[in-house]
Amino acid sequence: MGIYDRDYERNGGYGQQPGLRLDGPRTLTINLVLLTLGVYLLQVFTQQGPHAPGWLTNYGSLNADVIKRPWLFFEFLTYGFLHDPNDIKHIVFNMLGLWFFGRAIEQRYGRTEFLAFYLAAIVFAGVSWCAAQWLMYGTGLHSGMLGASGGLSAILILFALNFPKQMIYIWGILPVPAWALALFVVGSDMMGALDRSGNVAYTAHLGGALFGFLYYRYGWRASNWMPSNFSLPKSTGRAKIRIHEPAEQDSETAQRVDEILKKIQEQGQESLTRRERRVLEKASQEYQRKRR
Repeated sequence: MGIYDRDYERNGGYGQQPGLRLDGPRTLTINLVLLTLGVYLLQVFTQQGPHAPGWLTNYGSLNADVIKRPWLFFEFLTYGFLHDPNDIKHIVFNMLGLWFFGRAIEQRYGRTEFLAFYLAAIVFAGVSWCAAQWLMYGTGLHSGMLGASGGLSAILILFALNFPKQMIYIWGILPVPAWALALFVVGSDMMGALDRSGNVAYTAHLGGALFGFLYYRYGWRASNWMPSNFSLPKSTGRAKIRIHEPAEQDSETAQRVDEILKKIQEQGQESLTRRERRVLEKASQEYQRKRR
């Protein structure tokens, strides 16, 4: 029996398969969902009328001509936390997708890396949309965009690449493997982008999907693009993970194991080196031997 047979791994540790769960401590994904919902409520309360968005929506949405106003480049990020205040379905479906797929990606890559990935995906999707708008309509266009769909597309693609055979139940009834769902979504976005109809930012979706693919294909670490002194506050909702060893276990080894488990909690399993994995496996085997 190895390190992943321990109780904390069986009860929601980093080795579990992704799935729909309501229990457990609050994750960064849940915090992002709550933040976006909070921003949406502010949008609703500040709008001037059914078809007159308020200052928050106007100020944070991404405009296609932002390239001519570099002092507004913050729009490449803020638009991803705004949604149509007149269409509740817009935010509901986006946040359901973020909640379902985001937790598995956060679990795989860690809190800090997941946040960096999500923010980078939003920016990449926004840049892709702006580039497409300029190519199709020229510099005279004054359209705007908002919504987390570009970032969500990146998460969906990364989820499908990590868990291609994971079954997703559409409307809770129809089982579809993650890879098939991802192909369907990308195909639909491509058709929508070619048709150029409606008010859906299909090119932003495709930009996000492309970012998710490139991230996985080339093994990028988005957290490397953030300031070197950046770190997330320690979560207080999750108890500190420790391996409870017999008293005679070497204290230095126990301390090393605790450090590695803390790294898993903050950065995900993907961050472990081969040596760290061997330390965990050896500690687990020793623990199991002493229990016999």
